[in-house]
Amino acid sequence: MTIAPERPKLRPPTEKAPPPPGPERRRTTGTTRASDVYALLGAAAAALALTWLLFARLLPFSGTVGFVIVAYVLFVGLYALLVSFDEDGPAVRDRIAGVVVRSLGLLLLAVLVFVVAFTLWEGRRALVHLNFFTEDMSLAGPLEPLDVGGILHAVVGTLEQVGIALAITVPTGIVCAIFLTEVPGPFARLVRTIVEAMTALPSIVAGLFIYATVILALGTERSGLAASLALSVMMLPIIIRASDVVIRLVPGTLREASYAMGSSRWRTVWHVVLPTARSGLTTAVILGTARGVGETSPVLLTAGFTAELNALPTSGAQVSLPLATFELVKSPEPNMIARGFGTAAVLMLLVLLLFVLARIAGGRGPGQLTKRQERRRALASRQDAARWVSTAPVPGTGSATGTAPASGSAPGFGTAPGSGAAPGSGTAPGSSAAPADRSVPPRSTP
Repeated sequence: MTIAPERPKLRPPTEKAPPPPGPERRRTTGTTRASDVYALLGAAAAALALTWLLFARLLPFSGTVGFVIVAYVLFVGLYALLVSFDEDGPAVRDRIAGVVVRSLGLLLLAVLVFVVAFTLWEGRRALVHLNFFTEDMSLAGPLEPLDVGGILHAVVGTLEQVGIALAITVPTGIVCAIFLTEVPGPFARLVRTIVEAMTALPSIVAGLFIYATVILALGTERSGLAASLALSVMMLPIIIRASDVVIRLVPGTLREASYAMGSSRWRTVWHVVLPTARSGLTTAVILGTARGVGETSPVLLTAGFTAELNALPTSGAQVSLPLATFELVKSPEPNMIARGFGTAAVLMLLVLLLFVLARIAGGRGPGQLTKRQERRRALASRQDAARWVSTAPVPGTGSATGTAPASGSAPGFGTAPGSGAAPGSGTAPGSSAAPADRSVPPRSTP
């Protein structure tokens, strides 16, 4: 018995068609689940409650530091317990490690924010005065109000000392790093060992070295130049070590490609290695600057202290911002302490400005050109194209298109007007042309 197929039911005219399916819902790629958030919040709340119970009711404990340490230990233990209900052993260990690492990161960030905020808050009374940035302390005593005196002499001294130190250490450090990387050998290993040993050199030793060799042995006076030399001794190993690591990260295939094209070692380093490592070299300079800009003892030994502005780094005592901060906060007067914290705040802002400028100057990636370099490259390309057109041979002739008009040849054919030579033959008037080879068909000229 054959059963006929059922006829499709017709939709009443009043019934609307179902809406088309909407766009596909975006999938989440994160691994955080709601249970993870609940476990984190529950462990934190339980740890705080248990710690309060231990400190306030059960045990004779007190102190904020102890409260925080006990609460954190309990938090980690309770979080591991809650996670173990849903995960196995490796996942639990992974979650605990993640919580510890993130906690340490938050701790360091909190310490940094506290230091910056505390410095700005303590120096707020001095920072609001304009004379604090435009005057020195030659007319300001310990009891003078904050509208008298400033730190202009310290700002000028810091900029000059750090600038001279960078002028010495940046080329020297990068050249030494290139030597260690591109010229391996026993001497390079010896230099690398000495550089690594000097990385941990105490600042007071660097100051004493310059004081003994430059001031005592050579008989020069204390000056900003001597302080710059002391800062250079401290900054140079940092720049060399960081630059060496960055240059060694440049892929060897780039060097091999440059050598394969016939470039020398110097051109390979200048045009391939250094542009590729530009961003890392900028970081190395920033690290070296951070090492030297905040030092106090080398400047005190080699440049002395003065309350007057001295813009000449080669003679006379010169003070820096860290040294001025050290001298100002030693005073018991509140106004001097406020000036000291204001000086520290200006030092932080100055370091931040230097770092931003260094990152802008050297933060371009490999192959990224500035506007000026792009214009120069476009101009060089146009010049190359024009030179190629002027020296390119005409099809069917052996002459170039750039012949002078005085030669008597017509443009593009090399024959003079009125000559009996056929166009494209390249013969001069009156000359006897050799018979053409009939075995080779002549090429047509455009």
